[in-house]
Amino acid sequence: MKTTLFRQHGGPEVLEYTDFPTPEPEPGEALVRLKAAALNRMDVMVRNGWPGLKLELPHINGADGAGEVISINASLLRSGEGSGVRAGDHVVINANLGCGECEFCLNRQDNLCRNWHLLGETVRGTYAEYVALPLRQLYKLPADFDFHHASAAALVYQTAWHSMVKRGGVKAGETVAIVGAGGGVNSASIQIGKYLGARVVVIGSKAEKLKLAESLGADILIDRSKMEDWSRAVYLATDKRGVDVIVDNVGTTFPLSLRALRKGGRLLTVGNSGGPKFEIDNRFVFAKHLSIIGSTMSTLADFDEVMDLVIAGKLRPVMDRTFPLKEAAAAQERLWHGENFGKITLDIP
Repeated sequence: MKTTLFRQHGGPEVLEYTDFPTPEPEPGEALVRLKAAALNRMDVMVRNGWPGLKLELPHINGADGAGEVISINASLLRSGEGSGVRAGDHVVINANLGCGECEFCLNRQDNLCRNWHLLGETVRGTYAEYVALPLRQLYKLPADFDFHHASAAALVYQTAWHSMVKRGGVKAGETVAIVGAGGGVNSASIQIGKYLGARVVVIGSKAEKLKLAESLGADILIDRSKMEDWSRAVYLATDKRGVDVIVDNVGTTFPLSLRALRKGGRLLTVGNSGGPKFEIDNRFVFAKHLSIIGSTMSTLADFDEVMDLVIAGKLRPVMDRTFPLKEAAAAQERLWHGENFGKITLDIP
């Protein structure tokens, strides 16, 4: 099969468009012929590498993908597992890989799996013609649903849905602030916040991305490039109350986020794009009765819930550009430098 892979960590120059053996589906797995893959910042981080990251090289990037089921290895398949998915079906992939055997997986908390993996991070991913995955990782698409839209939605919507709905408990009538006007999870969070009936505040630094946030339904726009302390602007915009929830996936902005929250507020985080280590003033946490809530990906059930909403058109991924698979390096550069307005996808011929 054709794929884009890397044999050593480094810059975009290490990515190589080449041939690689087509995977063989294990018992309980399906072989999927991919038609589209979507990029995430994690792809570049994995390519660059970090201390302690262990990969089987060469490695194939990519968590998100959609395509057609070619074959199913039904031996050892549990009753009801992957029910409804057949050869020839169009599917989108859930990249959150639980083992299916530990106490968390058996309790339907597979994103807490003791042997958890993320497709494209610790195991080979979707920058390829084919991928083999357990049937439980596949969501059946309508035959006419666009593969690129499906792949663009999968990771970011499940991540935002689990964080905001299941972990954060966002309710109608609450005010939710989102740090960052761009990025897939942030645009998904804006839409989910509005779907839940919340008022949404977006803090961004580029006029174009703030305009995009407004088009997605954001109620209050704050341009942080014009001020040092945007938490005060949030405070004033909420009639000196603060927000109920703040979605902060930057990390280094936690000090301002804690200031922007009302008493009893919740800070939700699924990542740290600004850096993993930073200082906070703990007095804000205990004096204001704040909660810092972490989350990673979602459960299988959550994935089905949010993809149902995407298929129904109630949530819509924001699309940027599509590159051929062999131009994955250029696509990653566009993403990493923040030149995109929405999700970047790869076309897999």
